[in-house]
Amino acid sequence: MALKKRISYQWQLFIPLVFTMWAIIIGMAYWKYYDEQRYRKQQLDEQLGLINQRIIDAYESGVDVVPFLDFIYTYYKENPLYDLIRVSVYEDKVPRGLRGEPIALSKAEREKESGFTRTPGVEEEPDKSLGHNDYFFYRYSHSTDGKLEVYTVLPFDNDILSASLPSSSVMWIVLILAGAVTVLSYFSTRYFGRNITILRTVAERAATDPNFIPAMDYPHDELGDISRQIIHMYNERSQAMQKQKREHIIAMHAIEEKARAKRQLTNNINHELRTPIGVIKGYLDTILDNPDMDETSRTHFLTKAQEHVNRLVNLIADVSAITRLEEGSDMISTEELDFHDIAYTIANDLEESGTLGKMEFTYEIPLDCKINGNYNLLSGMIINLAKNSGAYSKGSHCDLSLVDENDKFYIFEFSDDGIGVSEEHIPHLFERFYRIDSGRTRKAGGTGLGLPIVQSTVIAHGGTIDVFNGKMGGLTFRFSLPKYRPGR
Repeated sequence: MALKKRISYQWQLFIPLVFTMWAIIIGMAYWKYYDEQRYRKQQLDEQLGLINQRIIDAYESGVDVVPFLDFIYTYYKENPLYDLIRVSVYEDKVPRGLRGEPIALSKAEREKESGFTRTPGVEEEPDKSLGHNDYFFYRYSHSTDGKLEVYTVLPFDNDILSASLPSSSVMWIVLILAGAVTVLSYFSTRYFGRNITILRTVAERAATDPNFIPAMDYPHDELGDISRQIIHMYNERSQAMQKQKREHIIAMHAIEEKARAKRQLTNNINHELRTPIGVIKGYLDTILDNPDMDETSRTHFLTKAQEHVNRLVNLIADVSAITRLEEGSDMISTEELDFHDIAYTIANDLEESGTLGKMEFTYEIPLDCKINGNYNLLSGMIINLAKNSGAYSKGSHCDLSLVDENDKFYIFEFSDDGIGVSEEHIPHLFERFYRIDSGRTRKAGGTGLGLPIVQSTVIAHGGTIDVFNGKMGGLTFRFSLPKYRPGR
């Protein structure tokens, strides 16, 4: 199919080009032939006119025209090109000198003064069926007083006019030139036809095959460069479209994932709210239905209801925090912070408040550990990690330390000496409302959003966080926070 198209394209170019070249060559030869003939006729007309004028000049100078006519006639008869010349001189319509057969032209021919005529002396229209040998080239002149008339004719097939025909050598040159042009046109159109076929193939494949990647061999010339540039532009466009398609798929997946997460969060929140609200309603209904309830029982029920109200308040606060972090992470305000000072403040607060119970919190952060962050978010993150360890690790000690750094980030670890968790739970610890044991979060008073908030806080600061079981037991959280860089 490609070969058939290549041949088709080649002939579509070759035939018009060859016809044009041949038309130009033939036209030039034709023009040259008739231009040469026109030039020869002009020379002949001038030469015959010169003869007539010499005779008239002799007459007007008082010279006897008969001897002068003999001299001119003899001079031109010796020239092989003019050996058939005929001259007739009339004075007052009476012959004064006749050289060759008498000449008598029609009135129209005399008024024209020069041109072609049939056999001189016949005034009617020439017979068109007669050959060109019956025609003569004539020149008619008369003196100033109109008394002397001079007629001069020469056969049409005289060598002077036939000399305008191209010679055989010229014809061979024209034929050789035409042949060379034909061959050159053939190979040129074959060359261009191949490139057109390649581009046509690329266009057809590109239109029908979305996975088509053109990789063809093009000639090393300007046309080849253009072809390669077109293919390069096509490849770049295809890659851009594929990249855009991938990015669109990723964006759609992210949107769907975000929508799924929101639906899941809504469902989980509904589930988490239902229990404390039901418990609070039960306690309040019991108190209202028993107005004679003793003070001790009433206080007990109100205390339980208050605990669940506090849990609802904490849940709403955590949901608000994680939503704010995920949807506005690029808008949080950051400043230069000393992480050592943050750890020091948190250690004092935890000790004074007794939040961790019997668990001890320590830290190993060097002085002047400058980070770029939000004080409230980072403080809440460390407190969430400490509370998580105090509530679930069953250990006696937790620690925050700097373990590594690079050009952009500090690497920290928060670990405890508790029991840790089974490996199958590790990938799910940052999921919202995820529970290792059913009901454990409610018994411990947590909302199930502490670790997701920790993860969102780190990500909002541009860092990463991982969790794993430590070598000495307990969980270890490794996270990175950006260094503070003045001027940035």
